[in-house]
Amino acid sequence: MHGRAVREAAMKMLADGRSLSSVAAELGIARSTLRSWRDSGIEPVRRRPCFVCAGEPLPVPGAYAALLGYYLGDGYVSRQRSTYSLRVSCDAGYPGIVEDVGRLVAAVRGAGPVGHVRAPGCIVVVGYWSHWPCVFPQHGPGRKHERALTLTDWQREALRSHPADFLRGLFHSDGCRVANWTSHHVEGTTRIYEYARWQFVNHSEEIREWCTLALDVLGIPWRASNWKTISVSRRRGVEALDRLIGLKV
Repeated sequence: MHGRAVREAAMKMLADGRSLSSVAAELGIARSTLRSWRDSGIEPVRRRPCFVCAGEPLPVPGAYAALLGYYLGDGYVSRQRSTYSLRVSCDAGYPGIVEDVGRLVAAVRGAGPVGHVRAPGCIVVVGYWSHWPCVFPQHGPGRKHERALTLTDWQREALRSHPADFLRGLFHSDGCRVANWTSHHVEGTTRIYEYARWQFVNHSEEIREWCTLALDVLGIPWRASNWKTISVSRRRGVEALDRLIGLKV
C-alpha cells in the first residue's frame, strides 16, 4: 500500500510531463498503478512551509546540518520544470549512508517520498521540492569549486550548533577512514606500526574551511595533508570522529 504522499509526488511528476515508465523506475511503482492514479486523480498533500521564506528558525537543525554536509560533498539542486530536485549521489556499497540521506531529505522537506535512481556503482537519492534553492542557496550552474560559495548566517549557526552532524555529511560523502602505516628502526630491527586516519578531500577551499571550522568547534586536531585534503590522524581525534559520526556502512 503506497502512502498518500507517494501518490501525490507521483502525480506531480506526471503533471510535469514525466513518462509513466520513468516515474515507475524512479519510485519503484508499477506503471499500471500509476496509470490508475493518474486517471482517478487525488487531492494534493500539503508540505511543510519553507522556513527560509517564512523567516522562521530551522525546524530540524541537526538533520539540516547533516544534509548540508552531504549536499556540499555529493549533492546538487537542479530545475525540474515547475519544481526543483535535490540529488545526492551515494556509493552503492554503503546502504546505511543511502538510508541516512533519505531520512534527512524527508526530515528537512517535511513530506513527500524520497526516490532512488540506480546507476553503475551508485544510488542517487532524490527529493522534489520547489524550495530547495531557498534551503541550499549555494546551488548554481557549474562545479562548486569553480564558483564562490558563502554560508548564510543561519547555515553557519546550524554548523556551529551541530558540528558532528555536519561532519557526518561531509566525511560520509567526500571522506574516508583509512589505515596508514609507518616504520621505525629499533636496535637494528624495522618495526611496522599501523594507525587509522580520517581524510576529507574536496577541491573547494570554502568547503574545506567549513570542515575545519566544525572540527575546531569539536576540538578535534587536524592538518592539511595537501592543498585539497584535510586529515585527522591523532588517536584521540580519530576516536572522536568514530564516536561522533560513525563508520561508513
